[in-house]
Amino acid sequence: MSTVPYSDRGRLPAWAFGGFVRPAGVNPLLSPDPDAMFDCPMHGGQVAWESGDTFNPAAVVRDGRVCVLYRAEDRSGVGIGSRTSRIGLAESSDGIRLSRRSTPVLFPTDDDQRVREWPGGCEDPRIAVTEDGTYVLMYTQWDRTTARLAVATSRDLLTWTKHGPVFVGRFRDLWSKAGALVTQVVDGRQVIARIAGKYWMYWGEFAISVATSDDLIHWDPLLDPAGEPVRLVSPRDGFFDSDLAECGPPAVMTEHGILLLYNGKNSEGEKGDRRFNASAYCAGQVLFDLNDPTRVLARLDEPFLRPMEPFERSGQYVDGTVFIQGLAFLDAKWFLYYGCADSRVAVAVYDPANPSPPDPLPEP
Repeated sequence: MSTVPYSDRGRLPAWAFGGFVRPAGVNPLLSPDPDAMFDCPMHGGQVAWESGDTFNPAAVVRDGRVCVLYRAEDRSGVGIGSRTSRIGLAESSDGIRLSRRSTPVLFPTDDDQRVREWPGGCEDPRIAVTEDGTYVLMYTQWDRTTARLAVATSRDLLTWTKHGPVFVGRFRDLWSKAGALVTQVVDGRQVIARIAGKYWMYWGEFAISVATSDDLIHWDPLLDPAGEPVRLVSPRDGFFDSDLAECGPPAVMTEHGILLLYNGKNSEGEKGDRRFNASAYCAGQVLFDLNDPTRVLARLDEPFLRPMEPFERSGQYVDGTVFIQGLAFLDAKWFLYYGCADSRVAVAVYDPANPSPPDPLPEP
């Protein structure tokens, strides 16, 4: 595996996406709305469902429009992880100007997933679509005790079928998050891909693992010799991802390999990269082999996107966060949607025909 610094030349290697440019004067795209009310089936009354924070978005293109599914928190508690999250939907014809629905599309209710989703809710969606138009949503079920990676499917993004945790057996109650399906661009559409007859998904919050499936619903984690989920990408001392490496949006098959954009959290103390705040989240990229999705070919040593704007450094998460989860291909450009300090939603755009530099690195 090769690791790639770019500070000496101010550009990314040919295999990487970017740089991603924040459109002037439009971010943040979504902020909390204290006036949006929802008749919550769990509370049995009206709840200001996105009055706390709106962040960590997924994205997919439907009928020529970008659809952004974002995590929204109410004000039922104090502190990260102590409120109830629901997933809202916003749409855009240009990928930038969003119009959002007044009520959530995925939320805790009195169904067979209630025990896993209440009172914490449905968190951190990542979405992709099959060639025949089935939308597959990977999200976190949070009961305020254990996080479980789960899957839901839909044909219209409004009505969802919950299928429960993606892992079964001894891994059903494994702390799991961040499912990034492997996709490819076919005739201008980003769709879920198969490799050697299987669907593939990178997943994991502390390190990046991988799983396979025959039906996109039931998943088998690849295991190491000790019988535990294999770790393909782990944190690195002295780098921006020294504390954790967490999957970002769906991975994309390219001519160079399978490209996964991921979130790196910087460690405190000597293990961290001193150029970035302790506990700050920045975005990295890693390339896997097309024929062997477990084999890492290359990895950026430095983030291509980092907290720079005021709205990326103020909110619930004051150390600074650009938390990438949504990647949509529209009009031959890549729109990257991300959470800002666990409080707002923003976008950055990569135009392959007119590449730009990555975010400049801070001084040592």
